[in-house]
Amino acid sequence: MSRVGKKPIEIPAGVTVTVNNSAVTVKGPKGELSRTFNPDITINVEENVVTITRPSDNKEHRALHGTTRAVIANMVEGVSKGFEKNLELIGVGYRAQKQGKKLVLNVGYSHPVEIEPEDGLEIEVPANTKISVKGTDKERVGALAANIRGVRPPEPYKGKGIRYEGEYVRRKEGKTGK
Repeated sequence: MSRVGKKPIEIPAGVTVTVNNSAVTVKGPKGELSRTFNPDITINVEENVVTITRPSDNKEHRALHGTTRAVIANMVEGVSKGFEKNLELIGVGYRAQKQGKKLVLNVGYSHPVEIEPEDGLEIEVPANTKISVKGTDKERVGALAANIRGVRPPEPYKGKGIRYEGEYVRRKEGKTGK
């Protein structure tokens, strides 16, 4: 049995979870998320606890069991607390600024790079070398942060580029090899 899948999900105050066949809708103070899951997996909501069960021990059901539980737990956490990914720009002249909803990056290219967030996602720039991506959907927050990092990933020689906060970039020696 999946250790993750067996663990019940506690629903915090102010959050409601509704299950309609295989569609799960989670509403909370930060917003609403809904998702459709595999109909083989059974999702039960009793009082303020969500439990997930699988019909058999075949490989597909075992794989879906823990994944379904983790996704629903992330939905509950997202509508109650929200998710945040922080990025930092490292390099001479690298800076970020916000123009309306758009994020404008100057990261060594001949032109500024503009990134517009989807609905439900928010980009903040607390300093010109720091970027914060916030939202309720963990998957979308991570994807937008990865897209921003992909504009100029950190390089291994000088460490310049956009990296996640606290990310370790393994450094290489240059041509001299000293």
